[in-house]
Amino acid sequence: MSNSDHIRTKHSAVVEEEIPISVESQQPSQALPEGGGKLNRILHGLQEHPSKAAAGALLALAILIVSAYLVRNAFLYEDTDDAQVDGHVMPLSARINGQVMNVNFVEGQLVHEGDLLAIIDPADFKIAVIQAEAALADAKAGATSSHWNVPITSVTSQSNLDSADTEVANAEAGLRAAEHNHEAAKASLTQAGAIAARSNADLERAKQLVAKEDISRQQFDQAVASATANQAAAASADAAVKAAEQAVRQAEGKLLQAKADLRTAQTAPQHVSLIRAQADAADAQVEQRQAQLAQAQLNFSYTIIRSPVTGIIGKKSVEVGQNVSIGQEMLEVVPLDDIWVTANFKETQLEHMRPGQPVKVKVDAYGRTWFGHVTNMGGGTGSVFSLLPPENATGNYVKVVQRVPVRIDFDRTAGRDFNLEGMLKPGLSAVPEVKVR
Repeated sequence: MSNSDHIRTKHSAVVEEEIPISVESQQPSQALPEGGGKLNRILHGLQEHPSKAAAGALLALAILIVSAYLVRNAFLYEDTDDAQVDGHVMPLSARINGQVMNVNFVEGQLVHEGDLLAIIDPADFKIAVIQAEAALADAKAGATSSHWNVPITSVTSQSNLDSADTEVANAEAGLRAAEHNHEAAKASLTQAGAIAARSNADLERAKQLVAKEDISRQQFDQAVASATANQAAAASADAAVKAAEQAVRQAEGKLLQAKADLRTAQTAPQHVSLIRAQADAADAQVEQRQAQLAQAQLNFSYTIIRSPVTGIIGKKSVEVGQNVSIGQEMLEVVPLDDIWVTANFKETQLEHMRPGQPVKVKVDAYGRTWFGHVTNMGGGTGSVFSLLPPENATGNYVKVVQRVPVRIDFDRTAGRDFNLEGMLKPGLSAVPEVKVR
């Protein structure tokens, strides 16, 4: 190394040692060069530790991505933690009075549609079915007999009507004949009376003549015999007239009876209608017995309590040996398929929310996400349907952001049973996230 080079090296060292002194002396008045120095030191450190530099860059990128995601979600989605899973709770009540014989379930048990849950003693109801069947058979027999009586009564009534018409005609003819006989008898009586009177006159003259002996005793006897015979004929004619009068009265009675029978026979259509009405009443009786049998069979079927849906037993309120009455609740079944979410969104979150928008539902109990859609926006805010709705027109008014119940139905896949595992139950907390844009 030459002397000149050595001198330059010494000069450089002196300069490097002097620089910090000058910088420190100028620190209060030169802040910008200090910042530039820090940046240079950071860059120098990054060059010396490239792994830390990469980690910092990744951290900054992650923060940027998360920030962008949060900003995007805040713009595209609306969510709330004021939500819960809802569903129908189906209470099963007794439809008859009786004693419970068997109970085949416990609370929380999964049951399927049609599963046998309980049995009420069926003995009394089976007897009622047998009695109803017997009453129905009797009513059917009576109805059959009544229907057979309709044509029989119709034919018989028509025959009686024809016979009554004939009897009336015969009675009228008999009356006319009796009247003619009466007239003939009266004529015979008149003739016999006249002959008897003449014979009596002849007898009186014969008495005078026989006393004078103008006629023989034989002629007088003939006059006496003739008078006696004529008087007897007159008496006979009088008796014949009386007999004819009696015959007329009898003929009149027969005519009256025949007319009465005719009037009775003329009620044949009404009588036939009465028989038809009785047949119809018998048919109605059959229908009544059929209804009673159907009711008895229904009551008998009510002794078997089956699950109407696939679900979970929510509450058990019946035991073996317990007497139950009509309408008494025995258990509750929560259907697995009829489940939805009720989300109470703030009114300020509903600006862009519409029915049909897709929803992601996270259930707190499982940390799992289900997919659904908005079904409706509710009929009003929750406060409107509360027990004591607000009266904003009275007192001091404080504006409170209201919440509106929004129904969210879960999406279902065709051919698969929704909620088959029974994970979704009414009352579970959920956090729905609605895509509004």
